[in-house]
Amino acid sequence: MKRTAAILLLLPVGLVAGLWTTVWLSHPMLDGKISIAALDDSVQITRDAFGVPTVTASSRRDLALATGFLHAQDRFFQMDLLRRVAAGELSALVGPAVLNLDRDRRQHRFRAAAADRVPGLPAGDLVLLDAYAQGVNAGLAALGAKPFEYLVLRTEPEPWRIEDTLLVNYAMYFDLNDEDASRDASFALLHEALSPALEAFLLPEGTPWDAPLIGATLEAPPLPGPEVCDLSSAVTAARARERTAGLDAFVIEAPMAGSNAWAVAAGRSAAGRAIIANDMHLQLSEPNVWYRMRWVVAPRDAAEAPLDITGVTLPGAPAVVAGSNGAVAWGFTNSYGDWSDLVILEQDPADPNRYRSPDGWREIETHNETIAVRGQDSVALRVRSSIWGPVLDTDRAGRQRAVHWLAHEAEAVNMRLIDFERARDVDAAVRIAHTVGSAPQNIMIADRDGNIAWTIMGRIPLRVGYDPRLPASWADGRAGWRGWLDSQDYPLVKNPPSGILWTANARTSDGAALEQIGRGGYALGARAQQIRDQLMALKSASVEDMLEIQLDDRAILQQRWADLLIDVLRANGANDSQRLGELRDVLEAWDGRASTTSAGYRLAREFRRVARDALLSNIVFGCGAISEPFEIRRYYQTEGPVWRLMTERPAHLLPSGFGSWEDFFLSMAEAAIATCGDGPLEACSWGQINRVDIRHPLARALPLLSPWLTVNSGALPGGQYTPRVQEGLQGASERLAVSPGDEANGYFHMPGGQSGHPLSRFFRAGHDAWVNGEQLPFLPGPAAHTLLLRPDA
Repeated sequence: MKRTAAILLLLPVGLVAGLWTTVWLSHPMLDGKISIAALDDSVQITRDAFGVPTVTASSRRDLALATGFLHAQDRFFQMDLLRRVAAGELSALVGPAVLNLDRDRRQHRFRAAAADRVPGLPAGDLVLLDAYAQGVNAGLAALGAKPFEYLVLRTEPEPWRIEDTLLVNYAMYFDLNDEDASRDASFALLHEALSPALEAFLLPEGTPWDAPLIGATLEAPPLPGPEVCDLSSAVTAARARERTAGLDAFVIEAPMAGSNAWAVAAGRSAAGRAIIANDMHLQLSEPNVWYRMRWVVAPRDAAEAPLDITGVTLPGAPAVVAGSNGAVAWGFTNSYGDWSDLVILEQDPADPNRYRSPDGWREIETHNETIAVRGQDSVALRVRSSIWGPVLDTDRAGRQRAVHWLAHEAEAVNMRLIDFERARDVDAAVRIAHTVGSAPQNIMIADRDGNIAWTIMGRIPLRVGYDPRLPASWADGRAGWRGWLDSQDYPLVKNPPSGILWTANARTSDGAALEQIGRGGYALGARAQQIRDQLMALKSASVEDMLEIQLDDRAILQQRWADLLIDVLRANGANDSQRLGELRDVLEAWDGRASTTSAGYRLAREFRRVARDALLSNIVFGCGAISEPFEIRRYYQTEGPVWRLMTERPAHLLPSGFGSWEDFFLSMAEAAIATCGDGPLEACSWGQINRVDIRHPLARALPLLSPWLTVNSGALPGGQYTPRVQEGLQGASERLAVSPGDEANGYFHMPGGQSGHPLSRFFRAGHDAWVNGEQLPFLPGPAAHTLLLRPDA
């Protein structure tokens, strides 16, 4: 019995030890030597104390191979998810829970598109992509066991192919673009339902918060009079009450995939050097989206130029996305231009599978796709496509609509991002930017001679014959896309008199430049304006000043809402309930920051949200011809009209059910208070709900292992409209600032660590610096590990 008991006690220990050993075997190699036949020459990989590698090779091809090796060793599962999410192949790996996502993504048939694009790539790109793929597969094979995720999922990782790198590019399109033109669909519904005057007021192109690089703030449309919308009318008020009853939310200001980036010219910097600062805001996950690297090419071939570049790479591609090559530094923010359109198909009344095109009647093409699903039978999917793109939906009139998206174009995906490696000045970098095939971005550029520039990176389509905000028929050939904007016609600002440039996903342009870029859901300009104003205040800027701006959590937008409510609560005085008096005290004591301990920020934010939704839903449903459930999404300019309503308080636009604007204010204040429950309002802090625990994709499915697969950050400061963006898991995926030519004095930090392996010491190395806003060196530190890759003898 004792022996049996001992065996039963030791059995779980043995199983755990065996599992730990198996998982440990998939740990990346840090030291030693390994032979890779595909190499032309030896490659040295050193890692610093944070696991950041410096790769030294004698050719760009070997550098690509070594990069693939490292990406696979540290991040293969992440790469696999990226290619699968773009191709609509996630269900084969993780099961039916993601089947609907696969159905949506498979409509675009990017697996076939990527395979079709590969033969047309330049020979030099194919060499690098082939070397990268060989490096990925060598890195995967060199692990002592398959990556732990595949052990958990009980499946085998599939080899990396050249076209998979193109799929990674497509995955970023999904993150950064409106792939189904849903914003056009929403705008069309409002366009049909609202009078022109009401549409102009509720859906302006900008607000006084705008801080564009080209042009100025736009004039606000006039306040609609009672002849346009009169909520005091019994009929209108009844309609508004009926249609808003039970409405949970109306304006969905979801945190957006965005970023901050700015440039300071040499003449405005303390060191006499230009500076680039960049923090890209994405949905945070573990491992982080970016993989830090320094690349050094010391060529033996005199025909190949040396290279020394440091920055962030995206696992799945052999390119530095943002960083510095010693002569030029660059960073990005999402442009939020209009890169997708809904095309109304003119169907043949006698045959719904035919539609009119500029070349006459055409048949809708049908592609039979098969979606593999882990643990169950495959699912058949019929994809219907037109010459303009997949047929996705029908409008309220029953007309079929196809989506024409930039990502569908052959020119939309290429490897020109790697050309930034060799750019020697701002002008060269600008020319390269206009050739890049990727989701179009605002790019900030600085060079070692002190110059700075902003332009759009990516291809810009030439649109003719239609309003790009609305669905339209392209059947007669007079409307549609007509090639690409020439490089010399791109919007560009270089060396402005102010010596500074800034972008934060807001509108950057007006006039012709705005028409070229389009309107794809710009962010409210509050964040951009706050950054601009801080830069303007710096007469002699340093790299250290950049971090102070990136960490700025002053909630200037919400502060004015708090001040507005304080005035109403003071005027109400003795009529305040105990809770309203408590709210007034909290708001008056607030320091104006989105700090973790701040109750004032949280309550001002909630007051703005509930008041905005009540005002806009009453106007849209009361005075518009909309009866079905509806939400405003991908539109961030409602602050302008809502603020005018709250400050001008026209009697005819007071929401139904309130005797006065004061009653409305107090009711909205009570609604904001209700979000805090019954406890003391001073304890209703922002940090209670703004907690950031960054999880591995499998953490929720493995609750027992979740503590090892989660990087806990606790409560973090920042918000959606502060320069320090942090709302839930939407936050800075990195922060950097660097002067090209002076990389040694730049800084960098990012959430999580270099490795995606939970047993690696680099799984969260450097994370605390990101949490606490501490500078880490931009360049990797001294070598703590050395690995030599060498060709077979």
